[in-house]
Formats: sequence, C-alpha cells, structure tokens
Amino acid sequence: MKGEGKMLFKSKMKWVGLVGLILSIFSILVHLFLARFTEDGVSDYQSSITIFSWRPIFETLDPSRTSPLYRRLWGPVKPLESLHPDASPRGYSADPSLQTNGFLFVRIQGGFHEIRNSVPDVVVVARLLNATLVIPEIQSTTSSKGISSQFKSFAYLYNEDQFMAALAKDINIVKTLPKNLKVARRKKEIPVFRLPYAASPYYYLHHVLPVLTKHSVVELVVSDGGCLQATLPLHLEEYQRLRCRVAFHALRFRQEVQELATKVLHRLRAPGRPFIAFDPGMTRDALAYFGCAELFQDVHTELIQHKRSWMIKHRIVKGKLSVNSEELRQNGSCPLMPEEVGILLRAYGYTWDTTIYVSGGEVFGGQRTLIPLHAMFENVIDRTSLSTGWELSRIYGREDNLNGNYPVTPPSVVQEVKVEAWKTAGPRPRPLPPPPARPKSYNIEGWWGWVAESDNEPESTVIELRTNAHKLLWEAIDYVICVEADVFIPGFDRDGKGHPNFASLVMGHRLYQLAASKTYRPDRREVVKLLEETRDHLYQANHTWLMSIRKQLRRSLLDGLTEASTRSKPLSFLSHPVPECSCLRHDPDETSRNASSPFTSQLEAALGTVQHCPVWMDNKIISRSKDKENEEDLDEDDSSASGLFFRHSGGNHESGGGEINKEEAQLEDQDELEGGE
Repeated sequence: MKGEGKMLFKSKMKWVGLVGLILSIFSILVHLFLARFTEDGVSDYQSSITIFSWRPIFETLDPSRTSPLYRRLWGPVKPLESLHPDASPRGYSADPSLQTNGFLFVRIQGGFHEIRNSVPDVVVVARLLNATLVIPEIQSTTSSKGISSQFKSFAYLYNEDQFMAALAKDINIVKTLPKNLKVARRKKEIPVFRLPYAASPYYYLHHVLPVLTKHSVVELVVSDGGCLQATLPLHLEEYQRLRCRVAFHALRFRQEVQELATKVLHRLRAPGRPFIAFDPGMTRDALAYFGCAELFQDVHTELIQHKRSWMIKHRIVKGKLSVNSEELRQNGSCPLMPEEVGILLRAYGYTWDTTIYVSGGEVFGGQRTLIPLHAMFENVIDRTSLSTGWELSRIYGREDNLNGNYPVTPPSVVQEVKVEAWKTAGPRPRPLPPPPARPKSYNIEGWWGWVAESDNEPESTVIELRTNAHKLLWEAIDYVICVEADVFIPGFDRDGKGHPNFASLVMGHRLYQLAASKTYRPDRREVVKLLEETRDHLYQANHTWLMSIRKQLRRSLLDGLTEASTRSKPLSFLSHPVPECSCLRHDPDETSRNASSPFTSQLEAALGTVQHCPVWMDNKIISRSKDKENEEDLDEDDSSASGLFFRHSGGNHESGGGEINKEEAQLEDQDELEGGE
C-alpha cells in the first residue's frame, strides 16, 4: 500500500507539472497573439519589454492641459499660432529642362549640421546653373573609414529615393556619373572647384558655369557648411523656398534611422508627460573659436588652447591665443553651462521631475559638467538611456571588426645585429639599454592622452573615423527628438567656425514646421548678468530675481526671433527661414483682437512681411477654443519654483524673499504677458 501511494503521488505531480507547462506555453502564445494584432505590432511589443537604463520618477502631479500653469510652461506661443509653413512656389515654376549644361559632382565635408546646411545650397546651385546634380558624396561616410558597405555615402544618412522623388519637379538628379565621366574623374581629368563659404550667385554664373559648359562636368568641394550666400536678391526669392523644400521635405533620414528615432520619441512620451530638449552646444571647436578655455579646468583648458592655437595658425581665428574668458562670457560669447540652463528652467517653474532630453552625446568637459543639471532634475536622459546596443548596431549595418592593437613594425636587420653584438660583448660594465618606447594607444588611454606627451595632435585612427561616421547617425536621432520636443532650449548657437550650429538648424526647423511651439532663445548676456547678481545666493533666490528670470525667458520667445533674423540668418538661411517659407492664416477675430496689440510691431520686426496664406489654407483653419480666462493667471503662484532649486525640496517652499504674494505675482505676470505673449 505504501508503494502504491508513492506511485500515485508521483503521477499526480507529473500531471501538475504538465498542466503548468501547458498554461505557460498558452500564456506566451496569447501575449504574442495580442502583440501581433495590436495597432503598433510586434516591434512595439519588443520595445515595451526591453530593459532600458531610464526609469522615470514622477512625484508631482501633472497639471491639466487646460490649466494656466500648463499653458505657461508647455502651451503654444499665441502670437505665432497663425504662422504656417508654405514652401511651395508662389508663381509659375517651370519643370527642369531635359537638356542641361552638364553634371555637378559634389563632395561635402564636415559634421551633421554642415552637411544638412550644404545640401540645400548644392540643389539651388544646380537649379541656378541648369545642371544635372549627382547625389552628393558625404566624405565622412566613405568606405575607407571601415563603416558598413551596406550604406554608402549619401545613403548612409538620408533616403536617396525620397530625395530624388521630392525634387523631381525642381532639378534633374542622378545617382552616379555616366561611365565615361566616372573614368575621367578617376584619372582626375575633370575640373575641381573648392567653393568658398557663402559664395554669391555671380560667382557661379561667371566662374563655374563657363567651365561646366565647356567640360560638361565639374566637381565641387564644399567644406565650410554652406556654399551659397544665405540672403539672396529679391528676384531670387523662389530659390529660398527651394532651400526649404530640400531641407524640410526632401531630406528624410533613411528608414532604419527614422524608425529608431521614432521609437526613442515614443519611449520618451510613454509616461504621458511633455519633455524639454536641451542642446548644450559645448564642442571643443566652438569653445576654442570663441576663447572660452577658462570655463573649464585641468586638461580641458589645455585642449581648448591647443585647438585655438591651431585655428590661429590656419587663420580661422584672428584673435590672440590668451583671452579673458570671463569677459567673453559676460558679453554672451560663451555657451551657457548646463548648471545655468537648469537654474533658468527651475526659476521659470519647471519641477524637479521634468523630463529633459540632452542631445549631442558626449558634452565637452565630461559628465561632470552635467552633474548640477542631474542634481536639479531627476529625469535627465539622452539617446543611450532610451535605446539598446543592438538597436544602434542595426543602423550601423555590418561593419568589419577593427582591433585597436595594430601590428607593430618589426625592427630592421641592422638594429637586430647591433642588439645581438651588444649581448655577446665581453664582460665589461655597461649601462642597461633604454626600455622600449611605450606604444601610444590613444583609443585606450583616452582621446586626450597625447596632451601630456606631444605638442602635436595625433592623426585620427580608423576607429575614430568610424566613430565620426556613427556620430552622424546619433545626431540624426537627436535632431528628430529636438524638432518634435514640447520645449527646446539651446546652450549655444554657434559652431567652431562662428557659423550657426546644430541648435540653430533645430530652431529654424521648429519655426518652419510648428512656429508656435515653445523655443527659448535666451539672451546669454542678460542671463549671465542676472546670474551674477545673485551668485552668492543662487539656490535661494528671492522673488524679484525669479520674476526677472521669468520675464527674460518669456521675452526670448519673440525677442530671440529678432536676434536670429539679424545675426543667424545672414550666415544660414535655414536657421531663420521666415518670411520666405511661411504664411499667415487669416482669422478675422484674431486680426481685430491683435490689431492694437503691443507685440504686433515686434512680431513684424522679427518675422518681416509675411504673405497671407492661400484661400484653401484659410478654409482649413481648425476651430480653436478662445480662452476667456484672465491671462494674468498664466503665471499663477508657483511657490515650488521659488524655493530651493535642488529636487526633493520638500513641503517648505521657502525662498530668500519668502512666499510669493499672489496678487503681486499676477501683476508681474501681466507685465510679462504684455512683453512676451
């Protein structure tokens, strides 16, 4: 009986295990079935179970989208709501002629923002010369860098088919040169022009066109991030709209990059809260160009000075090597540090658990420059926090395995004979031979390791060249996120040549695509002045100082446009593509209400004379609810912003000046409304 009981128990356990296994398999099948037939499919299901390094932490309540606080922090800029994109030709535009003057073969050098700024210029030049454009070659993505042969040159970053289809009615585009011209180029038999930055149409019509007509092909080398002047004569205004069609419609990232950027954006918005995109703009080249070395310490200062010395030697910089960085910072010539941007945002009212996306990857100065920003905001993230290694490797394609330990050149025969003779010499006292030179493996020791050993910067290794190509893809993802962000704020808007940088192109794209989205353009000189006023009590600022910061940021929404139209647009049209590529929708109610508004003249100064949108666009105006609340309440008493800037400030919302009186705050905010919105 005892043995039978054991057998019965074992058989029951087997049945229990079998039933459990069946239920587990059934559960997995149900999950896969639901993921397969949901709206987003299996890919989103996979992304939902992927383990990321970011775990969002939210403790404050998300304000209602109709609340005054939400409208102040995240709402649209009302004076710009009637501004809409319109890059279509505004007159008769003839299709490109089948009979052209020849082929333009273009090589573009530089980083992401330089490439994106150059391609529209190249297209306009091809239209101006009535030439057939060969798909431009991006130098930093050629196969010699050890990158994947699956994606070549232009196709490494952008969608070639979309590019050709979108511009089919503007210019003739081919993927490669004809065979005979390709052979001639290999033999270096075709004329080459190294184009100056911002060349005039006269240069192309009187220097390039005669050579193109004679040889049927010319090669153009673009190296400074632009080859055509930003401001064109009035009779060439249609070429400005062509620039917009290229930059904002024809230049689409290739499918793999666009899909990953969309996934990262989806994961950012998954918690259901808006987010801020912040581009520090702190690159070594920019800091060296503007002389901001003393903002850093140790080896970083030496690196900046070394780069500035090189720029002076190559006549990129005309100033002195040693300059007063603090004086330049007070004049607004240096970037805002991440800590200073964090203080601005906290002072304006953004809570410590606001999500901030930092673009640009590695910030010069290392992660320690971001420590104060992390201290003020819990959810500071970048693309590495929202994507996995295999997702990034997928957009790179199949690449060769590169080993950092490169083979060392063997010693010569003569040297071997000398060493052998030294060893076999008689027993006499002699010094030990010098130790072998330590190999300089910069990729292992750090990219700045050469500073302590040499005055000359080492040549880039194959791994570094490959990384530079990868950076194009990383910045493409950041570009999509920054353009789509609820709020964008730049730390700096200039690159290492004094031209508009990545952040400037983002602000121009946002102005074109959705002008009313919040894009702060802080006046660095005014911000530094305000920060210096309360330097000793920076994290316990009083009410007056907080109101000054809020007023400055709010005014930057429109004043920054005026600044961009005078400083950035003459250098890069895409940084401020209005009024040429925009139009105003006609709304009788808004027109009558804003006719006597104090910011109407300010808006005209910032945007210029904007043409009214076509009738068919006016008919599609989406009915917007007219907010009847008292607009003084937009900056309601937000005492959490007036307390300590660090997170977890607790329940005591104390500040240097005590609690904000609500009536006083409303009066201050009414003044802000009149000056900004």
